[in-house]
Amino acid sequence: MQITISTIIAVLERWAPPSLQESYDNSGLLTGSPDMAFTGAVVCLDATEEVIFEAAAKGFNLVVAHHPIVFSGLKKLNGKNYVERAIMAAIRNDVAIYALHTNLDAVHTGVNQRIGEMLGMADMAILRPAKNQLLQLSTYIPLASVEAVKNALFEAGAGTIGKYSNCSFSVDGRGTFRAEDGANPYIGNIGETHTESEVRIELTVPRWLKGSVEAALKKAHPYEVVAFNWIALENVHQEIGSGMVGQLPESVQVMDFLQKLKRTFGGMVRHTRLLSDSIQRVAWCGGSGSFLLDDAIRQKADIFLTSDFKYHQFFDAEDKIVIVDIGHFENEQFTMKLIYEVLNKNFPNFAGCITQVHTNPIHYL
Repeated sequence: MQITISTIIAVLERWAPPSLQESYDNSGLLTGSPDMAFTGAVVCLDATEEVIFEAAAKGFNLVVAHHPIVFSGLKKLNGKNYVERAIMAAIRNDVAIYALHTNLDAVHTGVNQRIGEMLGMADMAILRPAKNQLLQLSTYIPLASVEAVKNALFEAGAGTIGKYSNCSFSVDGRGTFRAEDGANPYIGNIGETHTESEVRIELTVPRWLKGSVEAALKKAHPYEVVAFNWIALENVHQEIGSGMVGQLPESVQVMDFLQKLKRTFGGMVRHTRLLSDSIQRVAWCGGSGSFLLDDAIRQKADIFLTSDFKYHQFFDAEDKIVIVDIGHFENEQFTMKLIYEVLNKNFPNFAGCITQVHTNPIHYL
């Protein structure tokens, strides 16, 4: 059975919901139609013109990139820069480009977890958990339908807290209503006040699942009109956010750790003054992470690993932490394999590959 590009996108967006991307970002389908029959995908960090040609040569019509090739509006398409040339090549070759960027940075199974795995980290946690991402759903269900409705809500993604699923709180009570003319009540009679034993249940729901959970509630609930309400929670979402922090299984010599970084990630290792002979607690952020320096210090990390620190920003370490900059491409390069693994797992006969084009614009002597 032939699948469409929208089928591929649905899997990616369940993993990294687009609503989690930062306001400046441009994740999503950048070229092509979601209704195109899927022929294969090339996975990359940067959807350059060369990557588009690589996909077309293989007979593939989808490029899945971490970085969006388009960040701001394009007013003309005449090939004057690498962005325009890539978009023109995609259109000419009927290749769709899909990007999942800061939304993949934000999920705990995304970019930063893969970096942590490459470092051999344990006890990994989000460095700056996201705010305003959790809702509480409350609704009222007749006794006979409680389990069916709860299960439908759990299936839609409600009631997950950290590593625990199917979480809910219930209170028994009695509800009253009177069905007026034109109503079609599940129980009770038109014009008569009815009292029913009901259960009030409360569940937490990630904000991006609000629509699907509400739809599941209305479909599973027996009442003609479902009573429910949403409350925004101030709790941070421990599984969503920026960066990560964790522990090495045991303390290691700091120079040995820096050498491991160079062997694992390549490129060049830049760092501030070393503060001790050994380290164990590490904070890190894929891509440009200087905005998380204070968080890493508050978490009492020995080292903060990221990229794109400017000269004067290195002074901000203030001898409280060691800043280590290994380069943007270098610390995100394993994201390509991560994306490929997710697609291959969800589509056993997945036609695709990781790009053979080296897109890092920075070269070292």
